Amino acid sequence: MARAKPLPVERDGVRRPGSAREMRRQLAVLDDSQVVQCFLDGEDSAFAELVRRYDRRLQNFVHRTVGDRERAEDLVQETFVRVYRHLHRFDQARKFSTWIYTIAGNLAKNELRNRARNPLVLFQTVTRNWDADFRPLEWEDPKTRPDDLYRRRFLREKVNEAVEELPDHHRTVFVLRELQGKTYEEIADITGCNLGTVKSRLNRARNSFARIIGPMVD
Repeated sequence: MARAKPLPVERDGVRRPGSAREMRRQLAVLDDSQVVQCFLDGEDSAFAELVRRYDRRLQNFVHRTVGDRERAEDLVQETFVRVYRHLHRFDQARKFSTWIYTIAGNLAKNELRNRARNPLVLFQTVTRNWDADFRPLEWEDPKTRPDDLYRRRFLREKVNEAVEELPDHHRTVFVLRELQGKTYEEIADITGCNLGTVKSRLNRARNSFARIIGPMVD
């Protein structure tokens, strides 16, 4: 005799559907804090929703920081492992996005620190394939004329080259602010620096970036 499908259950104001598809649909409209609470309440599929939301963004962030796509994938996977293990200790007064970026950023910094000890792998090429999603700087528009499109692609390549020349601590804040669109407060939380340091590093990074890219686009 077939078992009856479980009925939806109300818990913390969230209606629990009876099928996986319904659950995915419902989780998709919740904010991060609600999804986290669902997971803590025993809904394992809520963690998959967090991965869906942050995997691509973290891949882009870590890739730009360490310059190695495969290594970035490993570090993002490790980020999610740590989130899974420690989510029950997450302070829900904080933004989940800041917390997960902090974990990923720390792993990326450790990677660069380890490379610095080995001159053979000091630094690898920063990505040539930045994805326009999740960042304020948009490069391509289907309505753009071919000559303008060519120039935008040229500029993107030069931006890549200029960013990879920035010192590690400057590159991190530059990527978080200019390419990921993070606020100063979020960058401070992610990097563990105070606001004054963030603004100072960002100002120096912008000046360095302008100095580096100037000759490239003359």
